[in-house]
Amino acid sequence: MTGTAQHDVLVIGAGLAGLRAAIVLAEAGRDVQVLEASDAVGGRQRTDLIDGFRLDRGFHVLNPAYRSVRRGADVRQLRLQTFPVGVQVRRGSTWESDAADTSRLVTLADPRRQPLSLLASLRSGLLDPPELLGLARWAMPALLAPRALRKRAAAGSDRTLRQAWDELGLRGPLRTEVLEPFLSGVLADGRFDTSDAYVRWLVRLFALGTPGLPVEGIQALPEQLAARARSAGARILLGHRVTRLRTDSGRVEVEVADADAASAAAVVVAVGAEHLTGLTALAAPATRGLQTWWFAPTDPPSPSGMLAVDGRRRGPIVNTAVISHAAPSYAPAGRHLVQATCLLPTDGEHAEGEVRRQLGEIWGADATRWPLLRRDDIRHALPAQHPPLRPAPARAGARMYVAGDHRQSPSIEGALVSGERAARILLADRAALSRRHDAA
Repeated sequence: MTGTAQHDVLVIGAGLAGLRAAIVLAEAGRDVQVLEASDAVGGRQRTDLIDGFRLDRGFHVLNPAYRSVRRGADVRQLRLQTFPVGVQVRRGSTWESDAADTSRLVTLADPRRQPLSLLASLRSGLLDPPELLGLARWAMPALLAPRALRKRAAAGSDRTLRQAWDELGLRGPLRTEVLEPFLSGVLADGRFDTSDAYVRWLVRLFALGTPGLPVEGIQALPEQLAARARSAGARILLGHRVTRLRTDSGRVEVEVADADAASAAAVVVAVGAEHLTGLTALAAPATRGLQTWWFAPTDPPSPSGMLAVDGRRRGPIVNTAVISHAAPSYAPAGRHLVQATCLLPTDGEHAEGEVRRQLGEIWGADATRWPLLRRDDIRHALPAQHPPLRPAPARAGARMYVAGDHRQSPSIEGALVSGERAARILLADRAALSRRHDAA
């Protein structure tokens, strides 16, 4: 190491949380440098070009209803390609033959946006009136009074999603064949131990927004944030892996692998949950994993880009979609892209043959010879959001602040909000310290 560069703030990690923190700090006039270990910004929001296909690292969607996205990003510039609002459900009793099962792919669409779909939804056999009433009782507090719901949850009146649904008597096909398969992929949680308040908030945002994918892939969001941070004056250094932090003489000293050390008056640690322990005294929060398979069939198995789930729960897949129908930019002209997402097993792995078998049954197609482009195993896809739903502290010691979706909620919204929150608390602390010095 030839010298120690000095800054107002060092941000460790150029994922969504770190980039949002850098924007807030740089726009407040601070000298900010971001240190990122990998070769690009984005953290878990990364996109690769493979044989002309855009493959995100894992299946992502961006919901423009997130307030932090509307506040911190230019959604119009991202040119979102939206998914049809609804879900296709593969139905069929376990004693039926595969041939009989193939014809039982039914669609539940949002009647507010597709009113002509209501009759088909009612005929699907999935909408039991008592269960619909119970679901309405569950969802209404989030739709009508979301702030009150979050306050009650933060005060401790929260429980797991499984407990909430059991108490309401939600045990019919809408829960077992639609909601559980759908949400297990959204939450990376097959046991439904996730905070009930968090899931209600999430469902509210699904009702308000139309999720989609940027034309250039999910990485377009962090790339846009990085451009804004640079325009505000922040510097972003890629390939700079921080190995150690220590407070010395009123500053934070940062050691970087194969590069010069750096020093700052304060540091924001915005790394994934699995890396927290190596840099801070904080315990690593529990995380959950997802696995996504990317196929390129010659012919699309469906004319729709709507998400599909297996209501029979006959295999590892929790959701699948013809991505190229919803987001045409993800496949070359005349080609097709299908994703299949599974919960990542904690031991062993899902056999490719089993995934292809279930994929074929869901779509009623022969998936045995579909070309496989890639398999993404995202071991730390999402932090586990156990009840009660409340943000974790942003301060982690003298001059050290922490940001990430593991401090707020397991979502793009959670990452962005946590980055902004850490930055604003840092600025408030530095202003208070300056006032004390002036008074002395």
